[in-house]
Amino acid sequence: MNEVMRQEKKYAINLADGSYLRARLGGVMIQDAHNGTSGYAIRSLYFDTLDDQDFKEKIDGLELRRKVRLRIYSPDADSAKLEIKQKQGPYQKKRSLQITREDALLLCQGNYSPLLRYRDPFAAECYGLMTCRCYRPKAIVEYRRQAYIAKENQIRLTLDSQIAATESCYDLFSPRLPLSPVLEPYHMVLEVKYNGFLLSYLRDLLNEVERSELSVSKYCLARSVCLSLSS
Repeated sequence: MNEVMRQEKKYAINLADGSYLRARLGGVMIQDAHNGTSGYAIRSLYFDTLDDQDFKEKIDGLELRRKVRLRIYSPDADSAKLEIKQKQGPYQKKRSLQITREDALLLCQGNYSPLLRYRDPFAAECYGLMTCRCYRPKAIVEYRRQAYIAKENQIRLTLDSQIAATESCYDLFSPRLPLSPVLEPYHMVLEVKYNGFLLSYLRDLLNEVERSELSVSKYCLARSVCLSLSS
């Protein structure tokens, strides 16, 4: 199991400010090795209880809440990350476990028994949580990300665009998902992640662009849009 604990803030920004930040961040931070010229793809399948408890707790702004998801970076991937993100005051704790493609496909079908084959205690915790609370696949969210890193305070800034989702297909590895956009095409999401405090030169740089803090996650954006489309 891998564990990360840090503060996270999300903002909506326009594409012009996103381009400005890309140019500036590339000069003062380390680019993620997977950035390339247009970033890299991320696809996540989110699980929730039968009555959407995690979704409702996020919308209601509860201090203690969680998200459960499977994440890949390509439909051709031979493995996936099973992750739990937990909100604890100002901090987000993320724990993850690498599982095989075959086991991930079974989880996509609501079969969590493959987790019992892993010796990591986190796998047993996920199995107990997802089984006892009747978690089910709820939505897949896909987007492109460009990430920038500063070693101090575990700082990571990401720019996410082309955010789309579906609730009609839970095959995380499908090469053709029926995705619908969940954010206006001229906007993107800036995520600011750090431990302790954000360095002043980065704070000053972020203050140069217009941004509005998002109170909801990509999962909640996806569920809200998909629910409105189905109503």
